Amino acid sequence: MSYPAPPLERMHQGKVRDIYRVDDDRLLIVASDRLSAFDVVLPDVIPGKGEILTRISTFWFSQFGDLVRNHLLGEDLERNLSDILGDADLAKRLAPRSMLVRALKPLPVEAIVRGYLAGSGWKDYQATGAVSGVTFPRGLQLAARLPEPVFTPSTKAAVGDHDENIDFARMQEIIGPELAVRVRDISLAIYLRAGAYARERGIIIADTKFEFGTDADGHLYLIDEVLTPDSSRFWPEESWQLGISPPSFDKQFVRDYLETLDWNKTAPGPELPREIIDQTVARYREAERILLAD
Repeated sequence: MSYPAPPLERMHQGKVRDIYRVDDDRLLIVASDRLSAFDVVLPDVIPGKGEILTRISTFWFSQFGDLVRNHLLGEDLERNLSDILGDADLAKRLAPRSMLVRALKPLPVEAIVRGYLAGSGWKDYQATGAVSGVTFPRGLQLAARLPEPVFTPSTKAAVGDHDENIDFARMQEIIGPELAVRVRDISLAIYLRAGAYARERGIIIADTKFEFGTDADGHLYLIDEVLTPDSSRFWPEESWQLGISPPSFDKQFVRDYLETLDWNKTAPGPELPREIIDQTVARYREAERILLAD
């Protein structure tokens, strides 16, 4: 494990994040240094990644309060953790990669917004001319900017399984028509605002995914992580061009390396060379530096 385990009940181990029960109303989410690619957790960790993801997510959560509630609780996390754990040293070590959050019911779908054609969206477009039921003009190239951002949801797979792109009608069947519309509209609004912010700093957010949850009263919350290199494609604007997978500040760098291997994209994943790990760390740190700079 890439962090000291807290003395709490672990409710769930995700691909990257582990969720611990604090009490009936609160959870502790700890971001590990694990890396997943093609929905498989790789055997090597990316040192410091969990702390980077936590700082970036915490920043973004603070930017969208007028659009949607978020799951974060409290401001003095280290002090709150010290009280919860009864161990100030452990709290200090865990705080940089942790979020104290409301206990919510996660929606069983991922809210994906695409502004450019890449990744699984590009593969679906090549095969069918559409992504999640949204048809695009013929003849688009890899990394093409779409006429406007589109909402392309997917199922949320368990660890080791693969997410599946679904159309909006299927999402409405899963979570209900009204809630599906709210999630779609909020996701697009967040993407547009974040995209403008990042573009001013020389980063293109090609696509991203959000997760949402609800409380007992049905209020909607933005949860998990937001606009990190794990959940988004960040491209340097100066390097973007049609027809290629641009260099990126995210884990696409690792995916591109894995595509060169004779691997069937099922567990166990292959080990990563040291240079791939080091370059991945550098890319995540650079994304944080650019996005969080004053």
